[in-house]
Amino acid sequence: MIEVERLTKHYGPVAAIRDVSFNVAPGQIVGFLGPNGAGKSTAMRILACFMPASSGRARVAGHDVLSESMEVRRRIGYLPENVPLYTDMRVAPYLDFVAEVKGVPRSDRKRRVADVMDRCRVADVQNRLIGKLSKGYRQRVGLAQAIVSDPEVLILDEPTIGLDPKQITEIRSLIKSLAGQHTVILSTHILPEVSMVCSGVIIINKGSIVAQGPIDTLVEQFFPTARVEVEIVGPPPAVRERIRAIAGVLSVQDLAAANGASRFVVEAARDRDVRSEIFQMAAQQRWELLELKRVGMTLEEVFIRIVAGEEAEEAPRS
Repeated sequence: MIEVERLTKHYGPVAAIRDVSFNVAPGQIVGFLGPNGAGKSTAMRILACFMPASSGRARVAGHDVLSESMEVRRRIGYLPENVPLYTDMRVAPYLDFVAEVKGVPRSDRKRRVADVMDRCRVADVQNRLIGKLSKGYRQRVGLAQAIVSDPEVLILDEPTIGLDPKQITEIRSLIKSLAGQHTVILSTHILPEVSMVCSGVIIINKGSIVAQGPIDTLVEQFFPTARVEVEIVGPPPAVRERIRAIAGVLSVQDLAAANGASRFVVEAARDRDVRSEIFQMAAQQRWELLELKRVGMTLEEVFIRIVAGEEAEEAPRS
């Protein structure tokens, strides 16, 4: 549904993105991640036909973004980071206008506008001027205009920026409901949001793709170990030494102690579950075991490890 091959964009002598290549399958929701200035918005603007690439190719819904830009625009919904709304229009007439521009038949227009206002939680302000709305409401109106034509592809740049926690949860549920029927690529700095909504991620840093794939696959690739968190009442040096002696344990990291108990994160080989041995060790030593649980690797940890690794590789050696 989205095919990108060696996409490059130059601003004078500076390359905002270089040789960017990735695919997004029909019906997938994919997170497009990267630090500020990495090239996310540039790539998304090219896919949305907002501006041309310097070189490379991109196809959206089977059409080339350069030579068939009008066909692409008919098939996408685009929410840029800064939503360019008509602030002197009221919400419902604005969405009706957008639906007309995007070719929604007159017979369907009223139903479609009412549906997206309900889904994006803006029906209660449909008669208010957009310029008088809060930032959160304007963001939701922007999302409503992106989906009003029921597009095949949605390109969302920071869709939950400016929303409060309740609104974020509502918009997250809305985006998740689009899976299967729509192909979605979204950029966000809220990494837990990506984990809850997306089936895969693309990570870009300094204009180049540095990792991509299903989240679980990236976790296994960059964290080839398993982790267990332990809270135990016992002398910390002795507890640490006993845990470290268990076969398969690679490291024992101290966490903040509380109420006389020590906390540790135990890292072991991925194929080793050391919880039963930690339990037996605590029982033998007559130490009170308060908590013992597996700890999953987060997308945030993967992101930091990848980006930090890139920075470390480029750092000059002294």
